[in-house]
Amino acid sequence: MSSTAAPLYDDLIPGGSHWSLNMRRGHVLRLIDETGGASVGMLMYNPENLLERYNMPDTLKNQHTFKLTRGHVLLSDMGRVFASIVRDDLGWHDTVSGTCNAELVEQRWGKKTYQEVHNHYHRNGFTSFLNELAKYGLGKKDLTANLNWFSKVQTDDNGNMAFVSGHSHAGATVDLRFEMDTIVVLHTCPHPMNPASEYPSHPVRYQLFKAPAVTDADPCRLSSPEAARAFANNALYHLFQ
Repeated sequence: MSSTAAPLYDDLIPGGSHWSLNMRRGHVLRLIDETGGASVGMLMYNPENLLERYNMPDTLKNQHTFKLTRGHVLLSDMGRVFASIVRDDLGWHDTVSGTCNAELVEQRWGKKTYQEVHNHYHRNGFTSFLNELAKYGLGKKDLTANLNWFSKVQTDDNGNMAFVSGHSHAGATVDLRFEMDTIVVLHTCPHPMNPASEYPSHPVRYQLFKAPAVTDADPCRLSSPEAARAFANNALYHLFQ
């Protein structure tokens, strides 16, 4: 996909907000950190079988990684590829830390309600995910470990996890090429480990593009034997469609 291609669609998700959409196979979802410091929580589900959803453990262990970056694929719990990471300006994205909830947000940044500050009230990732999932007949039992785009969490020699502040810069971009139709659920609420003194609220732009055809030499397909098998599973899944 040309870096100068015009998007099919372009919109901005405000900081501390949530959104969802149906991504079609053969299209790219581009996420752009507008101001720096963004964190985007993300979940994925198969619209044809809502029991199939993003699987964090398989995504990491099958690719022998703790972080996500270009060349990695995002696997479902049925061994298929939801999406491939075909562009990444940062080199590290988190998928082990989960999402913030109302109690954490209130303890760390205080409680601000809609009645007090209208659209600037303090949303949290857990409730934001549930609000979007309800649109598809899904609920609390359907939550899984999520991705946190633009966020970096690293460990020390003792296995202690630490949030890396200032990791994402303004304009940082991630491109996700979708290999099957996917419900994508997003929020721009704070990362649960963010130590900021003020409630982090950073907007994220998303754009949609038509993806070039995937070739046999595609780097994501060839990134690991596990990825190759997952692409084969996708091919079987789409055989009669």
